[in-house]
Amino acid sequence: MSVPALFAARSPQDLLSLVRGFPLAQIVSREGDGLRASPLPVRPELAPDGTITGFRGHFARANPQVEALRRDPRALAIFTGPHAYVSPSWLGDRGQVATWNYASAQFEVQIRLIDDAEIITADLADLIGAMEAGRPAPWSMAEIGPRYHDLARRIIGFHADVLVGRARFKLGQDERRDVFADIVAGLRAQGSDTLADLMVEFAAG
Repeated sequence: MSVPALFAARSPQDLLSLVRGFPLAQIVSREGDGLRASPLPVRPELAPDGTITGFRGHFARANPQVEALRRDPRALAIFTGPHAYVSPSWLGDRGQVATWNYASAQFEVQIRLIDDAEIITADLADLIGAMEAGRPAPWSMAEIGPRYHDLARRIIGFHADVLVGRARFKLGQDERRDVFADIVAGLRAQGSDTLADLMVEFAAG
């Protein structure tokens, strides 16, 4: 198995879990001769098989990236999942090299800006519903009251159609069993349980 295939997503569900679990994307686009990025929470749109086909989110209208995207709607959405430095000090074999384990994905997208108030409200409700799910006393937009309409005028929605998707899940797939076990133990000792759990999940699969 080649190294790129070794670190690839096993199925569309791996990408979906990454995006849903770490929904704050860096939206990177061109602005003149330079680049601009905004960290924005997004919700994925899916094909019937679970493949991510797009994203929905919103910008502040005052964000200069909005006008840049009107001129050039091509962008890159970057998601960073759990990650951590891996220290050889954790290992029984200290002749190993330091590395960094991580899960990440990036999508080339075509962005459509959305001015329709009903669509913006529906997208916000979906985002908030996902973020509030499972909380003891979940909050809803209705609790804002009449002030919502003033606040909503300050944002503009966007739908991003996925053109190309790439991901890399570097989770110790190429490590010896003893080294892998030491890394997982080291991560857990420093509180990086989410990354350790993902490593174990990929190894089991």
